[in-house]
Amino acid sequence: MAQGSEFVTADADALSNESAAARRRVLERTQLRSTPGFYHRAARKFMRNKVSVVGLVLTLIIIVLVLGAGLISKYLIHQNYATTNFAEQYLPPFTQGHILGTDLNGRDELARLLYGGRVSLMVAGVAALATLVVGSIVGSTAGYFGGFIDTVLMRTVDVMLSIPAFSLLILIATLYSPGPVGLGLVIAFLGWPGVSRLIRGEVLGLRSRDFIDAARVVGASNARIIVRHIMPSVIPIIVVWISLAIPGLILTEAALSFLGFGVHIPTPSWGNMLSDAQQSYTQSWWNIFIPGMTIYITVLAINLVGNGLRDALDPRLSE
Repeated sequence: MAQGSEFVTADADALSNESAAARRRVLERTQLRSTPGFYHRAARKFMRNKVSVVGLVLTLIIIVLVLGAGLISKYLIHQNYATTNFAEQYLPPFTQGHILGTDLNGRDELARLLYGGRVSLMVAGVAALATLVVGSIVGSTAGYFGGFIDTVLMRTVDVMLSIPAFSLLILIATLYSPGPVGLGLVIAFLGWPGVSRLIRGEVLGLRSRDFIDAARVVGASNARIIVRHIMPSVIPIIVVWISLAIPGLILTEAALSFLGFGVHIPTPSWGNMLSDAQQSYTQSWWNIFIPGMTIYITVLAINLVGNGLRDALDPRLSE
């Protein structure tokens, strides 16, 4: 009888242990489900980077100002960027209602700065988007299929990279005289090989992963695997590339417009504002300082955001 009681006690203890183990597993699964995801952790890490947050705030302020250029010109400064008044040439800032002064044609500098920023950011945005689309298609196709397709595409990339890009940009802009969108597409035509190589390298490392093999087993097509399974894994690299590429594209547009091969007057851009001001810098130094400092602050702010995103999205730098 005592022996039977011991068996009952042992069974009860075993059941209690199994129940405790089951509760622990449930708690572990609950804790696992409540763990922040990759992008949530990246966002928190980015927000802890105070310098990058300041850069993000500055970037957002600049974007809001240039997008609201029409409203600001109409309701705040009551000036149009194209209105000339030769009686108000070279007015210094905060003179006769001109917050940032006027240029050699008597046009309001603030209105031209806001509209010029819209054009410069448009060129950079179009160039970045077109570069990313072409580079993603070429890079993902070459990395996923490999073999002959990879060889042909990468040799094409090598040929494109051997071309002196800035000289060719000047030649194309001289012959074609593009507008902001056209200039962005021309820049993208010469800029996609770099990002295609970057994406190809990532796809080469992803195509042999287990989840890609599982997608093939269930019958997913190559296009679906690339679009639904591979490209989402490349998104962090794409985000970092865009944030670091846009400042360079802004500087490229400014350089081309300064040399007279980019956006042409009367359409303002930060580059051609500098070009206009160089002939009168002794009379109105602010016409060079203001657009130059605006380019500097914009490029610096976006670079700070890009550095913060790179640190936050790189799993090798995770805490």
